[in-house]
Amino acid sequence: MFYADLHVHSRFSRATSRDCDLEHLAVWAGKKGLSVVGTGDFTHPGWFEEIHAKLVPAEPGLFRLSPAAEKEAARASGTAPLATVRFMLQVEIATVYKKDHRTRKVHHLVYVPEIEHARRFARALARLGNLASDGRPILKLDSRDLLEIVLSLGEGCYLTPAHIWTPWFAVLGSQSGFDCIEECYGDLAGEVFALETGLSSDPAMNWRVSALDRYSLVSNSDAHSPAKLGREACVFETAIDYFAIRRALKTKEGHGGTIEFFPEEGKYHLDGHRKCGVCLPPEETRRRKGACPVCGKPMTLGVMYRVSELADRPESPLSPPPRAPPFRSLIPLHEILAEAHGVGPQTQTVRRKYEELVARLGPELVILESLPLEDIARFGSPVLVEAIARMRRGQVIRRPGFDGQYGTISLFMEDERGRHAMQGRWFPGADFPAGSPSPPEPRNPGTS
Repeated sequence: MFYADLHVHSRFSRATSRDCDLEHLAVWAGKKGLSVVGTGDFTHPGWFEEIHAKLVPAEPGLFRLSPAAEKEAARASGTAPLATVRFMLQVEIATVYKKDHRTRKVHHLVYVPEIEHARRFARALARLGNLASDGRPILKLDSRDLLEIVLSLGEGCYLTPAHIWTPWFAVLGSQSGFDCIEECYGDLAGEVFALETGLSSDPAMNWRVSALDRYSLVSNSDAHSPAKLGREACVFETAIDYFAIRRALKTKEGHGGTIEFFPEEGKYHLDGHRKCGVCLPPEETRRRKGACPVCGKPMTLGVMYRVSELADRPESPLSPPPRAPPFRSLIPLHEILAEAHGVGPQTQTVRRKYEELVARLGPELVILESLPLEDIARFGSPVLVEAIARMRRGQVIRRPGFDGQYGTISLFMEDERGRHAMQGRWFPGADFPAGSPSPPEPRNPGTS
């Protein structure tokens, strides 16, 4: 079994960290416990040259750092050589076009097994737009025609619709998407076998739409900085091999499921209007006919609303479709440490403790998902141990994201952490009601 994060960006994409280079991606993949990561952005001329210079072939269809790049990564990070991290050639493409009298904006993930495939793909797209302007190029091209180009590249090349529910830029998005995959990709829709669900939804939400049952549901980080790798990821029970990964997604044999955000943490989980601080559930949005109760303007309809529009199954109780793999919802370790220590997630305290735990206990995903709590207790505080135990039980406090604003997932009631920490002990489950408490809304002015 191994973890893979197959949606990543380089420093050549807008709004990304300067550290998004191959060396830092490899270092952080090691810290997270990822065996395979996407390269991101391979159509960008500058990034393609770095890929060509710093990566060398490994297992079929995969690449690793060259010895020189591996040595540089180890020197810069102070870690041992990263011989086990593999890269898959991957790029996100944004297509914007008119179809059925509407402007469509759809993002796609493209994967290829060979450098020559990547080179030919970039040449084909360069005739349609400026690939050097952004690592995630925006092209005036029908989604169906993009898929046709991908399929023409050669054996093993494939396309996965990205973050399919995102309101503004996705195949099923409320603002510019379609009502089904077939409407988007036309006669080639049968060539699509996997869908990326995005940070604001999880598989259980997608199971409400029976038309999605035939697809493998995947999750990836869409990381814009190396430290964000693995916040969502795929689990595979195959050989570490490009073609084995592709086959697992196409057949559902060897796809071991996904690591997920709690979907409420995603930026578009519920409906809302960020300018007015309004966050509403779908039923209230429908009652108000989509209008913001403060300013009267249309709200951004979130993922939950859009899923409910297309759903043909009830929200609960809901059983997984046949052959659906399991999923687990986790909270990034730095967020847990921040709450446990009562400080911000970007503080030196959190960074220092994170590095200490990873060095002593192993990769982040193992710590979060499966490491025995008694092992964590050897180097972590009782508060941290209780936090991870609650997360594994799904016993969390959810404050949903909306209209481009991330939600928050908490593990302790107000003042609970401090009170027990001052006592110098922890009583598991103390002062915490059973189940997942309903969150306070960011703002919901008036219900009349």
